[in-house]
Amino acid sequence: MQFKKYMHVEKYGNEEVDGIDAGICSIFHKLDGSNGSLWINGDIISAGSRRRELSLENDNAGFYAHILTQDNIMEYLLKHPEHRLYGEWLVPHTIKGYTDDSWRKFYVFDVALDKSDDEPEYIPYDIYKELLDDFDISYIPEICRVKNPDYEKFVELLEQCTFNIKDGESGEGIVIKNYDFYNKYGRQVWGKIIRNEFKAKHSKAMGAPIQGSNMVEEKIVEELLSKDFIQKEYDKIVNDEGGWRSQYIPRLLGVVYYEFIKDHCWEMVKKFKNPKIDFKTLNHLVTARIKLEMKEIF
Repeated sequence: MQFKKYMHVEKYGNEEVDGIDAGICSIFHKLDGSNGSLWINGDIISAGSRRRELSLENDNAGFYAHILTQDNIMEYLLKHPEHRLYGEWLVPHTIKGYTDDSWRKFYVFDVALDKSDDEPEYIPYDIYKELLDDFDISYIPEICRVKNPDYEKFVELLEQCTFNIKDGESGEGIVIKNYDFYNKYGRQVWGKIIRNEFKAKHSKAMGAPIQGSNMVEEKIVEELLSKDFIQKEYDKIVNDEGGWRSQYIPRLLGVVYYEFIKDHCWEMVKKFKNPKIDFKTLNHLVTARIKLEMKEIF
């Protein structure tokens, strides 16, 4: 395997992660270190920084030299040669308040299944946590899972980003992972919130439009958007194109939403008694439902 750059984790509020807060979000501590990646070629561990492959002569502040002494990581990659480990090599940057025994250690924050020339496929936390535990490999733990988080929830969670932080100090922020979320460009991407930036630049009026788990948009999707409806639009594309390719995913997401609104708008009005609908939120939830019902194509 060759070096593959880790995704760019987007600031929450950017269009690249527009809609990531619709659905089940896994919230993680964000560490302020240096990005690193690990994979195996034969019986040799290779390592990378954020932008390049490393060597012992140019090893990213001692990261590669450290990894070559970690037998547990070698054993893991020999057992799972198709995996890449992405994580944080904790060396001093902006945040200096980590505990003394935290420094110069590698903390995994994602495990990806390598797919040849395609983008890596990120493995959910519940799965990779157990795999890493089997080899006593350190990783950044999940803080919690929350459904449809809003501004107030993110403010609350920022106070919980205390992993390896000394008492009285503050962590850098949080990372938001929604494993069912793909953005409008068809890419799987995570969001991040930096504590000081978020509180300085956001107001409650700019929070996510979702308020709790019983919003009318969610009820509309749950009650009116069936798997058969989605399957019908998928079959049309397959018939038109003579087969399925992953490049058709944005087309499927768009046509299902279009046909759903066209066919069910009056039913929404009658069933939910002239509701006030946020169609941006509805679009996000339709997309999440498609991914849930058609997991085999995502």
